[in-house]
Parts: sequence; C-alpha cells; structure tokens
Amino acid sequence: MAKAAYLSRSDLDSSSGSDLSVSSRTSNRSLRVLEKERRKNEAGDPFLLALKYFSEVEAGTPCLGNHVLERNLVLVERVGLSRGLPPEAISVMLDYAMSLRMGGVTCVRVLKFLIPATVVPQEAVVRAVAWLCVSKIAISTQVIFLRWVLTVFDMIDSKDNLRAIYGFIFNFVTEENLSPYICHLLYLLTRRESVRTFRVRKLLDLQAKMGRQSFLLHLLSLYKVFCPELVTLALPSRMRSGFKNHNSTWKAALSAVQKRNNGQVSSDISLTLGVKHKTNSRKRKYHHLELPSLSSSVQRNSPSSSSRKVFPLEQLHSFPQLLDNLHCIELPSQMGSLLGSSLALCYLDYVQDDSAFLRLNFWLGHALHEEFLFCSGDGGSGSSSEALHLLNMLLSTQQFLQEGFSSTEGFLYKFLNVWDGSLLRPQILGLLSDIPVVPSSCISQLLFEPLMQLFFTSTLFFKCSVIDCLNNMLLKWLTWHSVYALEDGLDISLHSHTPMNMTLSGFMDSVMELVRFVGRLATVGLQLEGCHSLFLSFVLDFYETVCDMFLKYGLPLVVMPPVGVFYPALFATDPVSVDRLGYIMYRYKKNLISAKCQQQETKQAFHISRQTYREFNHYLLFMVSCLWNSKMFLPGMAIEVDQELLALSKVPEPWTSFDLIHHPAFLGYALDFHCKCWPERKEMDLNSIKAGKQWVWYLEFLFSQGFQGLQQFVQSSINRRSAAGTNDQGQGDSQPTSS
Repeated sequence: MAKAAYLSRSDLDSSSGSDLSVSSRTSNRSLRVLEKERRKNEAGDPFLLALKYFSEVEAGTPCLGNHVLERNLVLVERVGLSRGLPPEAISVMLDYAMSLRMGGVTCVRVLKFLIPATVVPQEAVVRAVAWLCVSKIAISTQVIFLRWVLTVFDMIDSKDNLRAIYGFIFNFVTEENLSPYICHLLYLLTRRESVRTFRVRKLLDLQAKMGRQSFLLHLLSLYKVFCPELVTLALPSRMRSGFKNHNSTWKAALSAVQKRNNGQVSSDISLTLGVKHKTNSRKRKYHHLELPSLSSSVQRNSPSSSSRKVFPLEQLHSFPQLLDNLHCIELPSQMGSLLGSSLALCYLDYVQDDSAFLRLNFWLGHALHEEFLFCSGDGGSGSSSEALHLLNMLLSTQQFLQEGFSSTEGFLYKFLNVWDGSLLRPQILGLLSDIPVVPSSCISQLLFEPLMQLFFTSTLFFKCSVIDCLNNMLLKWLTWHSVYALEDGLDISLHSHTPMNMTLSGFMDSVMELVRFVGRLATVGLQLEGCHSLFLSFVLDFYETVCDMFLKYGLPLVVMPPVGVFYPALFATDPVSVDRLGYIMYRYKKNLISAKCQQQETKQAFHISRQTYREFNHYLLFMVSCLWNSKMFLPGMAIEVDQELLALSKVPEPWTSFDLIHHPAFLGYALDFHCKCWPERKEMDLNSIKAGKQWVWYLEFLFSQGFQGLQQFVQSSINRRSAAGTNDQGQGDSQPTSS
C-alpha cells in the first residue's frame, strides 16, 4: 500500500511537471505570436513606416524629386493636422526637422504640422534647442521654431530640463530678430534662482540699444519681482498686458485636434490661443471665454514627476488634503483654471507667489482685452452667458482674495470709454468697486470722466448703481487703509503692500477727490431726478461712510456734504431721510470732536481745516433752528425768503413749517400723537403739542418709532431745558452745541 501510494504520488508529480512544461511552451508560443502580429502591424502601418523613414534617413539625402520623402511627409502631415501626433512622433519629426538632414525647406514644413495629440516630450524640445546652437538654421526658421515652442508650452510634459538650460536660451536674447520670442520663453521659464546680475545688466544694455521694448520691460518686471535689489530701473506702473501671441499658424489645427480628442489634451489651449487677428473689422464675437480645466503642468507619468513628489491640483478635493500636501502642490499649466477652485485659491493666497500672480494677470489680460474688450455686442446668448460666467467667477475670486487684479483694472479703464452702461452692468460695476487706490493726478481721466458721461444720460436705477459702486469702492479703500495703518503706524507707506507707491497724503488726496466727485454727482442727480427718495437713500449711504472716516477707519480727513445734498435731505418728505441726516450729523460731530482732542493731545502733524468746522457749525445751526426752534425763513438764516412773498403764500406761521411737528416728514406722526393725546377734540391744534409735558411726550413718541438717528442728534446737539422749565415754556429756544 505504501509503495502504491508512493508510485501514485510520483505519477502525480510527473504529471504536474508535464502540465507546467506544456503551459510554459503555450505561453511562449503566445508571446511569439503576439510579437509577430505586432511586427506585422508595424510593417503594415504606413504611419509607423513613415516615422521609421524619418528616424533613419541619412543627412545629405536629396529632397528634390524624392517621391518617398514626399509620400511620407504627406502621410505624417495628414495625421498631424487631423488627429495630432503622439509624443514619439513629435520627438522623431522635431529631431528630423531641426537637424536639417534634408535641408531647411522640409524643416519649415514639418514645424507647421507638428500638432501634439496629448503632450510634447520635454527632451525633444531640449534636443531642438541644442540644434539651435549649431548655427546652421536660418533665422526665419528659428523664429518659427520659437513660435511653435511658445504655442505648445503648456503641453510640454515637464519644464525642469528646459530650466536647466536657461543660460543657453538666454544667450539668444542678443539676436534682434529672436529677442521678442526669447524674452517670452524666458518669462515663462524664469524662477527666482534664474535672476542673476549679469543677466539684468545684459537686458539693460539691450534696452539702451533697442529702446524701451515691451518684451524687455516685461522680462525686467518679472526679474524685479523676484530680486528688486538687482533691478533698480523705474518701470511703468501700467504696461500693455502680456506678450503678443504668435500662434496663428497652429491655432485652427490645435483647436480641431482638441475638439476631436474630446478633452484628452491636458491643458485647455482655447484661451492661450485666442489671438487677435488683424482683420479689417475689430468686431468679433465672444469666443473662448470658458475657464480652462484644472490640470497640473507636470504629467503624472513624466520622469520629473516620478523623481520628486508632486501633488497635482486636480486631485485636491478637501481642505485637510491641502494642508497635508501644501509644500508639494504643482501650479496648473493654465492659471485661469484657478478661478474655478476655492481650494486652489486658498493655496494661491497662502503661497503668495509673485510669479503665480503675474501668470494669472497675463491670462486675465488676454481673456478680457483680446476676447472681451473688442468683441461685438451681437455675440449671441451663448456667448453672453460665457462672458457673464467669466465675470462672475472673477468677481467671486477677487472677493475671496480681498484684492483686485491689475489686468482687471487696466481692462476697466479702457472698457468704461466704450461701455453703454447696460451690458453686464452688475458685473462691471462690481469689478469697478474692487479697483485699488487710484492716484489723484489721474483718477479724473481714468475714472470720473467716463462715469460722468454715463451718469448724466442714464436712468434713475443706473444712477443709484453708480453711487452704490463708488460707496463700495470707498469702503474698500478705507478698510485697506485701516488694516495697513494698524500694521505700519499712522504715517504709512503703501509700497510694501501694493505695486503702486503712495504716501498717506497721496491716499488722502485720492479719497478727497472721490468724495468730492460723488458730491457733484449727487447734487446734479438729485436735481435731475426731483430729489427721488431712492436715489437720496443711496447718497445718504455714501455719506454715512464719509462721516466716520476718522473714528472708524483712522483716516485724518473730514469732508462735509455739499449744500445740494444737505438741504434736500433735510427737507425730504420721507422721515427716514431726515432721520439718517440726523445720524450723519451726529457722527460728524463725534469725529470732529475726537480729531480736535487728538490733535491737541498728541500734537499730530495733521489738522482739520477751519473751513470744515465752519461748514459743520453752519449746518448744525440751521438744522437746530429749523427742526427745534421753529425759525425757518427768518432774517439772518441761511435760507431767506422775502416777507411779502411769504405773505402771498398765505401759509400761517411759515417759520414753523419745518419743525419736528409741521415738517412734511413728521406731520403724520404729529397728527397721530394729537389724536392719541386729545381723542375728544374735534379741532386739530398741533401747536398745543409744544406746551408743557406734551412736548416731552411727543419726542418720546417720535423716538419710539425707530428714529434713533434723530434721537442721537437731539441728545448730542441740543441743550434741552430742565423738566421744570419745560413745563412752563414747552419747547422754548435752545442753542446748538457747536464743535
């Protein structure tokens, strides 16, 4: 039995080994079959045969009359323009073209159909740059190559090796025909470690030789961001946004390939490739305004991504994930995609990378200027919805970051001159309220003049929207000032927080100009709209901000409202406007008293002018005399009316027409109070309210209706008589407490 069992076990082992041997032979046979099939397919695939031809063709092979060359070129060209070329094909064809194995004619032709289907291998671009150093390629061909690199830059799988040869690329900057393209490429490749003294000196020498060229200024501005101590040149505060786009040769083919591949291309090239064609008409429809998809500039399977830990932004889905990968996040290839991700904006706000903001401004400058500013108004509902989505996204981004973009500011200054006041009005005014402080020397030309033309010829609702926009602008300026004044002390210098240098006095001048401009708009607007209550409400909103600039925001500036605003508010027929005016006067008094006390105690250099105190005391005296003392239209008052004219009006006791009882805004409350106090009376005698305790009761009744502003004004500005004295003389005459 044991032997039988042993033999049986041996038989099993033998059988098992035999099965394994058969399985191994079968597997090897399958691999050989697959390899044979692959070679057969390669041998039968004309495209692969064409690539093999270009990879093996020897230098010096004639191209004239070469039918094999022409057949293979046409084949690869057809594939490139229809489906795009895979990375391996890009490498083969780019090396063939730049090596000039068959002359420069085919080189230009090849470069024109090098349309990538997915990505461009970095090593292929590095080898092509190396061929540039041989100096056998014509300058015109080098220009076409550089234009191609700039066009597909966002599709290059990695940039590390390109940055490693930054110095070789920089050497071409002295070539006059190549300089614009080299500066653009260097701008995209520059990092802090790329900025060196000798490079700055070389660019400055070129500028002295060539003049203030925009491409040199842009590259120098980036150098100054990274190393301000090396670039001492004063650069213009406003330059044309970005570099010129030179991608018209490949734009249509790239767009077609992208659409055919259904978004397989990792970077959305639509915005980058939206160039402004030089046609006879500048009117164009909205197009390519959609936001790019969020994708990292480093591909997941690229060698550089495997050699260092990189976390693509498109894989970021939660805030804890952001915190865990904060120092290994790779910025996207298209900075415009950040506008659609709150987590990406959190990262951008944290890193405070100047180059990232420059890239984002470059993208926005192109999107707004090239694709929106010069478009026609008949873009269609789909196009207008794209523009609406872009501007709403931009608004939410600026609110999230608590700052505006310089490219948005430049776009608005140009757009206001051609705006009709109705196209995307909420979005345009919202962006306008986010612009940073504008120097007083140019604020009128850039902002006030175009707004004034729209304001005086617009509807009531547009006027209200403009006043609200300017109020929000002032609020953001004052909030910005209060934050940085708290950090840096009262005598702030703004150059450390904003690209525009501005002192405290310059900031105060800009605020003064803005407040006076709104005062002029409000005065004329109230006349044009017949002192409409809605418009007056927005105007009073603005002056509620202005009256508290010193106490609430720490700005040593007090600006009184013009008479064209004060008197319409005082004589308004709605009680809310009069109540808000009372609150505004109360806050003005608090600010003036506090400013005077601080000036006396601390001996500050600033001071409130005597004219401001005189204006306030004049308004205060008139308001008390009108509302409290019933001395309207009397000689010596600010508003005098001839007594004979008053007699012709047949208004009894016209000097009491605007006190707290007879004022059109409070007459209804006085009638209601009279009916409650003397319900049995059949005749109405409103003057009886002024006698005895009824006056005190009436004030309490009036204040209980929610008029806190009027209550604060009365309590702070009027010396009321004692209770005993009031019982005898009622209201009596009181003197205002002046500042």
